[in-house]
Amino acid sequence: MTLYLINILLALIWTAITGSFTLANIVFGFLLGALALYLIREQVGSLGYFRRGFKLIALAALFLYELVLSAWRVAVLVLSPRMDLKPGIFAFPLKADRDFEITLLANLITLTPGTLSVDVSEDRKFLYIHAIDCSDPDALRREIAQGFERRIMEAFR
Repeated sequence: MTLYLINILLALIWTAITGSFTLANIVFGFLLGALALYLIREQVGSLGYFRRGFKLIALAALFLYELVLSAWRVAVLVLSPRMDLKPGIFAFPLKADRDFEITLLANLITLTPGTLSVDVSEDRKFLYIHAIDCSDPDALRREIAQGFERRIMEAFR
């Protein structure tokens, strides 16, 4: 986490030196700072920092893919002449046990059309999810476990 803050500090120093506080220049400064940290990665112990960055990018890409795919599925369901829906709530067994990971998982599920995180059990072992089409809850559990939950745990552990 401190390397991330150092990277942000390097980006701010870059923008102060150049005198241009545009978004493009801040992003360029961030990338320049990441390159500088990469060059001295063995000295500052930042080997995991860059792996985590790629894992975060993979998580963001998965979210965008799931967002588009689920929006398409919901649009097809809504526009079909005969809506054969079986809405319902199912319990998803959590492997993630940290508050941040559970919160991020719940938010990603809620932001995806067709699903909504309802509640977390008292013991934080289950996440209750409402799905617009809950005809196969086991497939939904597998999809979440192999998708969002796995990528979240890879990125933040």
